[in-house]
Amino acid sequence: MKMAPVLFLALGGVATALALTWFWLDERRADEVRLGRMLYSKRCASCHGVKLEGQPDWKSPLPTGKMPAPPHDASGHTWHHPDGLLFRITRDGPAAIVGSGYKSDMPSFGGVLSNEEIRAVQAFIKSTWPERERVYQEEMTRRERTGS
Repeated sequence: MKMAPVLFLALGGVATALALTWFWLDERRADEVRLGRMLYSKRCASCHGVKLEGQPDWKSPLPTGKMPAPPHDASGHTWHHPDGLLFRITRDGPAAIVGSGYKSDMPSFGGVLSNEEIRAVQAFIKSTWPERERVYQEEMTRRERTGS
């Protein structure tokens, strides 16, 4: 009988801890997205667009033979790819991942941005997607991590 108040207090403590953890994680994610927005504006928007719209006719090579910058909004293909692949493309450059025959003006950002900054840019981009695209991309990331 006396266990009920103790159990109630324990459950209340657990609920409080979970709420504080959730708040901390939510604030941390918001900070990451803010950092990503700033970095995107500084490093990516000049090619991929201020509104993540990409360059016109992004699926067709330019006269130089290079591929235009694709959009990162829901109209593009970024959300079709898992986090690990997007991270490697950003860090190492598209040609290192897609193959040496792939030509674009996108440099590798591994020497410019830290891993955390690259992840922040990814968090910002993903924060702009509608739910359908976010859910699909999360599933691609899950499959990448589990190998299924």
